[in-house]
Amino acid sequence: MNQVSTQQLADWLETTLQAQRFKDYCPNGLQVEGKSSISHIITGVTATQALLETAVQKNADAILVHHGWFWKNENPVVRGTKRARLALALGHQLNVFAYHLPLDAHPTLGNNAQLGRVLGFEPELDADGKPVCCGPDNLIWLGRCRDGQTLETLGDHICNHLQRTPLLVGNLQQKIRRIAWCTGGAQGMMQAAVDAGVDAYLTGEASEPTYHLAQETGTAFIGAGHHATERYGVQALGQAIATEFGIKVEFVDIDNPI
Repeated sequence: MNQVSTQQLADWLETTLQAQRFKDYCPNGLQVEGKSSISHIITGVTATQALLETAVQKNADAILVHHGWFWKNENPVVRGTKRARLALALGHQLNVFAYHLPLDAHPTLGNNAQLGRVLGFEPELDADGKPVCCGPDNLIWLGRCRDGQTLETLGDHICNHLQRTPLLVGNLQQKIRRIAWCTGGAQGMMQAAVDAGVDAYLTGEASEPTYHLAQETGTAFIGAGHHATERYGVQALGQAIATEFGIKVEFVDIDNPI
């Protein structure tokens, strides 16, 4: 079975995702060091107890996730669920890799790129062929939907592809031609999408002010699920690792209705 050293994989991930470019809410990269070499990785959205237990059951050497640990402003003490997760990872020498904003933003492997692919959006490209983005850290992607879609039919399309009924705010018969999207909990970035002049903004979650902003600006809002919109980047990254190093990489979807 092929193996890659933990350090070599960490270096490749750093080069690929360019994590140093981002001011993030958590450390990106190797968060917990385990075995010195890796032949089997479990990927998932979040480093939960259930994902760790699955990795142990499958005799994996590492997990790779979008939502890792050690978030800013969280209580730093190691008690309760934090202790249980860390004890499981350390006890089985599991490496824990996590990439948050760098995985959202990657132009081909990232959550936004992959969600656009899954939903069939056509990204806007600049003169160099790069995606046109806006908002903080240029995390919001801009693009076009299939011709003739209304907010209602777009909602049905999203439900069919993500297997999750989205929250739709706006006139259901409004034609949605130009759309902005940012996966996860990016409802606070909606004003940047409004300023970009799109017909709709899609993200994972909604907050109370989101409804009013959509109603008062005429920009439709789509809340398609934090977890549901962020399942695809880590899968694409895992496939890239498998291709690069010839090791076994499995995606495990620990579902979350949020």
